[in-house]
Amino acid sequence: MWAMIATWRMALEGVEEAGQLLKEGKGSGEAIEHAIRCVEDFPFFKSVGYGGLPNEEMVVELDAGYMDGNTMAVGAVAGIKDFANPISIAKELSKDTVNCVLVAEGAEKYASKKGFERKNLLTDRAKQLYRKRVKEIKERELKPYDGHDTVGEVVLDCTGRIVAGTSTSGLFMKRAGRIGDSPIVGGGFYADSEVGGATATGLGEDLMKGCISYEIVRKMKEGLTPQEACQKTVNELDAKLKKSRGLAGDLSVVAMDKNGNYGCATNIQNFSFVVYRENEEPTVYRAQNIDGNTIISKATQEWIDEYIRERMAPIQE
Repeated sequence: MWAMIATWRMALEGVEEAGQLLKEGKGSGEAIEHAIRCVEDFPFFKSVGYGGLPNEEMVVELDAGYMDGNTMAVGAVAGIKDFANPISIAKELSKDTVNCVLVAEGAEKYASKKGFERKNLLTDRAKQLYRKRVKEIKERELKPYDGHDTVGEVVLDCTGRIVAGTSTSGLFMKRAGRIGDSPIVGGGFYADSEVGGATATGLGEDLMKGCISYEIVRKMKEGLTPQEACQKTVNELDAKLKKSRGLAGDLSVVAMDKNGNYGCATNIQNFSFVVYRENEEPTVYRAQNIDGNTIISKATQEWIDEYIRERMAPIQE
């Protein structure tokens, strides 16, 4: 069978298209690349790829990671500028056994050498969002980092190969050169075809402290279901962070095992994810944390449509 799971409703259209590739017998690597590129290329999804949220210097820096659960091959880029599809660059890097994680100028040189197209990522809309945020911060107390999401996906193809991947522009108005969990193996993503895969979204500085994606896969290997592994891992990290320093950032995860069973956990009140499996329709779910338990419900069509309307609405500066 084939199956896939992805963070946030923004992944829906890409997941639907990638599902058709899996139906045709295409591999999980090709499917996940296609699904994530769909998010990267849509400028109204402001936290990924083209039109992504800029750093404090109004420069768009992108991160991405890719892992093949059959071979344990990994590729990742971080802080890369002027390339709209970092997931494809990360996937290409996974073909190498060394030099497979590159940052900033080194990643850009590699991408140019491999023929990836350069593109100005800073759209007029992103500039508007930046100016609006600067104004809001001056007028009232507001975290500059509010408003970021990572697209993370786990895909299982008909041969049993599991692949995990991520792509993000990171925290809005982050410091130049800041790297979160998304390109970190075991933090933002992890895949093992003998067990399953997991991916994360939220505050990268906190997610990576728990090696959260690896931990979920490790727990599944020990016999926990994907849902149990996700919930236990999020709760443990959330509790550890709060005990050690009094607070925890946003932690949201999704996972899928080798049989296509899936799980999700979050410590926030408004997380969404997409699931598409053989003989099922692609479905958007909403998740919220209630007293340490993740409550999952199917999203209504009205909510799904409103998600897009909100992101495409004109910006009032």
